[in-house]
Amino acid sequence: MFENLGNMGKFLEGMQENAAKLKEELASKTFSVKSGGGLIELTLNGNGEVIDLEIDEELLSDKDSLQILLIGAINDANKMVQQNQQSSALNMFSGLQ
Repeated sequence: MFENLGNMGKFLEGMQENAAKLKEELASKTFSVKSGGGLIELTLNGNGEVIDLEIDEELLSDKDSLQILLIGAINDANKMVQQNQQSSALNMFSGLQ
């Protein structure tokens, strides 16, 4: 019984190490999205944090278009990050079997 607990402890330790590595890997990745034919470019890291935003000067005078395009870019970038996080987590768990 105690031997199994020891193995479980090692397994959980390995999971924690893998999770830490995964978090580091995700943070180092970047995802860029363009909206409005390139009028807005948004870049996020793998943790979903915005690290860069470029807005074409032409949009600065059109608040409504700016809002619409910015919302679209944010949503698209977040989807990319979430899909990558899910894929990376699945890869981590499949390696444990």
